[in-house]
Amino acid sequence: MTSAAEQLATSINFGAFAKATELKKRIWFTLGALIVYRLGTYIPLPGVDPVVLEDVFSQQAGGILGMFDMFAGGALSRMTIFALNIMPYISASIIMQLLTAVSPQLEQLKKEGETGRKKINQYTRYGTVAITALQAYGIAVGLEGMGEGRAVMDPGWFFRFTTVITLVGGTMFLMWLGEQITARGVGNGISLIIFSGIVAELPSALAGTLELGRTGALSTVLIVVLLALSVAVIFFIVFVERAQRRIVVQYPKRQQGNRMTGGESSHLPLKVNTAGVIPPIFASSILLMPITVIGFSAGQGPDWLGTVAAYMGRGQPAYLAIYISLIVFFAFFYTAIVFNPADTADNLKKYGGFVPGIRPGKNTAEYLDRVLTRLTVVGAAYLAAVCLLPELLISQYSVPFYFGGTSLLIVVTVTMDTVAQVHSHLLAHQYEGLIKKSKLRGRR
Repeated sequence: MTSAAEQLATSINFGAFAKATELKKRIWFTLGALIVYRLGTYIPLPGVDPVVLEDVFSQQAGGILGMFDMFAGGALSRMTIFALNIMPYISASIIMQLLTAVSPQLEQLKKEGETGRKKINQYTRYGTVAITALQAYGIAVGLEGMGEGRAVMDPGWFFRFTTVITLVGGTMFLMWLGEQITARGVGNGISLIIFSGIVAELPSALAGTLELGRTGALSTVLIVVLLALSVAVIFFIVFVERAQRRIVVQYPKRQQGNRMTGGESSHLPLKVNTAGVIPPIFASSILLMPITVIGFSAGQGPDWLGTVAAYMGRGQPAYLAIYISLIVFFAFFYTAIVFNPADTADNLKKYGGFVPGIRPGKNTAEYLDRVLTRLTVVGAAYLAAVCLLPELLISQYSVPFYFGGTSLLIVVTVTMDTVAQVHSHLLAHQYEGLIKKSKLRGRR
């Protein structure tokens, strides 16, 4: 069976892709949805002076707001209808997953299958509206005080109301668009929206870096070193994301009539980074939620807001410590949600499988939990290193955020996941063709 699958995988070519009509429709739908998203990042908020806003934002772009703008694909610096991007939805998802882990009612709802999942998704949408409205109001108030009051043409409650409605509508539309991409396109819609925003701004970031080299702000040697470091980080990410710990699983032989079945050996693959790109995205979303308001209000609000904004600046110890702590926490938290050692051990025992040298049941669950914990420690350290080291370099040399570890991690991981889904669609299409041919031969 394995050799047949390998032969089928190696036989995939552009001819097979051309015949996969369903896959082409999904790809075109995904591209169309992402184009709609990119067009929305250029529709400005009503009542905002873009020239004044650009001048003010350029002074704060080196801080955490610049990182937020990277996730938003430049929509925040242009203050468009998608300025908050999909981050409020991610924040609401984090809150719901945390509540599901501590609330017995939500835990029971999660176990109800499709019905429970729909209810939890509905609660997540309500939470998204509340978080978006809160952040949108903070941005509206902050805009009124930016640029000595010149950023907003007609400040007041009407501007605040229209800003909240517009930003809430933009975020809800992106949430719906992401769900449509997941259901009718290729890849995870939410991840692809963030991915497209980062990739779309990469050419301008590269041009800005080369311009810094031309003006002498950055040396040519430093630019070459940074580009080489980016390539090395990409190779390192691909290597770790493909790394697995394979646990051998043995199935006993069974007598069925005159035949002896079973006795084969398989393996249970455990990824080094089971949580994937989720921890950095979750950590960034949690940090961006309060810091957005602080960044816009710094200088106009109380003195303690300015102090907090200074400590939470890019490369500051407080920011780095909180960022890394959140990444490590979500690495363990999301791994615990994705993989349950007790359920896996029960399923192995149910089908007669066992890990050699480990008794089935509770002992197997404890063994899997121990192995998974060690892998998660390595995975969390890998995520922390990838996200932390470039942060330090960027804060020291003022290189664009797009060459940071978080952005590279998102781009590489989302690309690998999307390519894997395309590959699985092609495999399914070829299997379907083989089944049809076998049926035709059988009729003859």
